[in-house]
Amino acid sequence: MSASTSARASRRVPDIRSMRTSDLRTADGVRATGGARAAGGARMTGGARTTSGARANRNAAAESRLGNYSVQGGRTVSEINRMARNQERRQRRAESMQRAARATRRPLIIIGVIVALIIAFMLAVFIASRTDLFLVEEVKFEGVEHLTSTEANALVNVPEGTTLLNVDIDSIKASLMRDSWVESVEVKREFPSTLTIVVNERDIAAIVEIPMGQAQTIQNWAISPEGIWIMAIPNQDSEIGQQISPKIYEDADSAIHITGVQVGVIPEMGKECTDPNVNNALEIITGLTTDLANQVKSVSASDVESTTLTLKSNVEIAFGTADNIRDKERVCLEIMEKNPKVVYINVRVADRPTWRSPDGN
Repeated sequence: MSASTSARASRRVPDIRSMRTSDLRTADGVRATGGARAAGGARMTGGARTTSGARANRNAAAESRLGNYSVQGGRTVSEINRMARNQERRQRRAESMQRAARATRRPLIIIGVIVALIIAFMLAVFIASRTDLFLVEEVKFEGVEHLTSTEANALVNVPEGTTLLNVDIDSIKASLMRDSWVESVEVKREFPSTLTIVVNERDIAAIVEIPMGQAQTIQNWAISPEGIWIMAIPNQDSEIGQQISPKIYEDADSAIHITGVQVGVIPEMGKECTDPNVNNALEIITGLTTDLANQVKSVSASDVESTTLTLKSNVEIAFGTADNIRDKERVCLEIMEKNPKVVYINVRVADRPTWRSPDGN
C-alpha cells in the first residue's frame, strides 16, 4: 500500500449518521443530487426528481458502500459504530446492575444494624441481671381495697437479692390470682428500685343467703357480677371479721340480698356459681338500671319462674325469668308512677302486666 493510500486509510471517517444526504457520494464519486443519473451515467429524461423513498434507498446504499472502507485497525465504520453501541449498552446494563445491588444491600444493612442492636441490648440486660444493679427495695400495691396490705404482701414473694431485671413477674401474678378478690394483675418496674403491683379487684354484685347444715343457719356469701363466689362474709364482730378489710362490710351492707336459695347450693371461693335460680336472680340484678336497682332490697330465687323482687318500700314485683329486663323495668316504673300506693306488680309477661293496690284495685 502506498503512503498516500495509507494516509487516507488512517484518516478518521465521520459517523455516517452525522453526514448529510447531500454529502454522500456514489461509488463512482459522483454527488447524489436531485437530478440523479441512471446506472450507465446517463441523466434521467424528463427532468424527473427522485422521491423521498428513492433518496432513502440511495442513502442506505451509500452508507453500506462507505461502511466497507477500512479505517484504523482494519475495521469498517459500521463495525466501529456497532462496537460503540454495544459498549454503551454494556455500560448502561452495568450501571443498572450496580443500582440494583445497592438497593438490595441497603435493607440488609438496616436489618443487620437492628439485629446487632437487639443482641447488644439483650446482652446488656443479661449481664445487668446477674449483678446487684436495680435491686428491688420497695414493693407497692395499687387498687387494693378488699385485701389488706398484710394479705397482699403475704401473697407476693419477692426473694432477697431480686432485681427489677430478673424478678419473676408471672409468679407474682399467679400467686395473687389465687385470691378470689383478684380479677387481674399488672406488675410495673419503676427504676431504679421499686416494683409496683396494680390489682383489679372484683366487685360485690349481691349477697347470697346460703342455708347451711341441718339447722338451716344462713351464711352470707359475696358474689361478683360475673357469678364468681368471692367469700363468705363473717360476723364483723368476730376475730376474723376484725382482721379483714372494712371495705368488705361497707360494700356488703349496700348490696342486694338474694334469698330463698334451695338447700344443697355449696359455694366455693373463686369458682363460678352453677345454681340456675341464683344465676337468674343475679342476671336480673345486674341488668336493671339504677332507676329500679336502687330501690331493690332483695330478690327471692327459690325458682326461676317465680323470681320476685322486694323493694325497700315493700312493693313486691313478680319478675320471673331474666328476659326482656328493660321492658319489664319500664312497665314497673310506669305503674308505680301512676299508682303510688301499689303493693304488688306482676311483669312475668311484660306486655300483659297486672298490679294490686291496698284497696284491691
